[in-house]
Amino acid sequence: MNRVVVTGLGIISPTGNDIETFWNNLEQGNSAIGELTKFDTTDFKVKVAAEVKDFDAKDWLSPAEFRKMDIYCQYAMAAAQQAVDQSGIHQHVQPERLGVYVGSGIGGMTTLLKEYDVLKERGPNRVSSYFIPMQISNMASGNIAVRFGARGPTLPVVTACATSASCIGEAYREIKWGEADAIIAGGAEASILPLSVAGFTNMQALTQETDPKLACLPFDKRRAGFVMSEGAGILVLENYDHAMARGADILGEIVGYGNTCDAFHMTAPHPDGDGIRRAMEKALEGIEYKNKIYVNAHGTGTPLNDMTEIKAIASVFDRDEVIVSSTKSMTGHMLGAAGAAEAIACIQALKHQIIPPTVGLEQPDDGCVLDCTPLTARPLQFDTAISLSLGFGGHNVALVIKGAEA
Repeated sequence: MNRVVVTGLGIISPTGNDIETFWNNLEQGNSAIGELTKFDTTDFKVKVAAEVKDFDAKDWLSPAEFRKMDIYCQYAMAAAQQAVDQSGIHQHVQPERLGVYVGSGIGGMTTLLKEYDVLKERGPNRVSSYFIPMQISNMASGNIAVRFGARGPTLPVVTACATSASCIGEAYREIKWGEADAIIAGGAEASILPLSVAGFTNMQALTQETDPKLACLPFDKRRAGFVMSEGAGILVLENYDHAMARGADILGEIVGYGNTCDAFHMTAPHPDGDGIRRAMEKALEGIEYKNKIYVNAHGTGTPLNDMTEIKAIASVFDRDEVIVSSTKSMTGHMLGAAGAAEAIACIQALKHQIIPPTVGLEQPDDGCVLDCTPLTARPLQFDTAISLSLGFGGHNVALVIKGAEA
């Protein structure tokens, strides 16, 4: 079986639209959560979000491409271009051996709502001929494949908020078993829209705190829901031997993947954390690590998620074996893009030997029995990280990542 390394990274996020800015803001504890500005929130209980700023799709797309892509796909294309540029993979791989695994939890919701308004106001003949391909959630994979001539295994995986982690994990398996030499993997989301905010609000998932500094509080007893976010995270995964043969820079290595389901509830995690535990144990099979292991938790700031996740992590590791943090305390919850963004955070943490903080964590929940890196980043010598992602439907994904020098 093949080793699977990371040779390119790309990000569009509220905390930065390039890897350096993204990481610097995480390391410095700079939260991107602020006033929700994408629409008038007068009639909404939710007033905050983590929005992508200073993104101009025309920096990444031709005018023809721009007109035919929903904003989620525009985010994905920009992040993919960054990752492929860093990797250089498209110049060194046979098209049939290059794949794309990029998903979205919701897909082109902006386009869906826009064209529904057209239907109501102007009639069926005025609905865009591009409506369907702009709206469907596989089109980020499809458009990325077109741009880079990827003719190998290409698909999206949809597991709600675990989507991009699932895409990375399944791409890892595909390369590990020799079905591709490289895969562009990750996810994208753009759903800070009235309908989705209303839906999440009414299911009591979103915080109604109006102070951005208090809005997202993973592991804190004051937590009251997650903060919606958006963006895209993309990684280029590559066969280790292929990467070495072409002299690629290796940024990290995916060494384990666990995928389980709670089979318990549509939206709530199983209270004993069994599915999360099994995902971690599966991902860690046969893996050795030195010093502490870093867990980038799903850590949404919802009452149900956080303590269930801590319980699961504590069932796998002793307290002195693990250090935890939630970068969602700064990025908000990027939904289908979250897992990829957090895998990138793990790779950068391994590179810099810094654990990013859980900002706002001033009053740890009584059940928070682990070190969750409150308030500020911390230097740590470590060689292994786990990125945990959970999705509605009971999906649990664990990715185990080693540093470039491990």
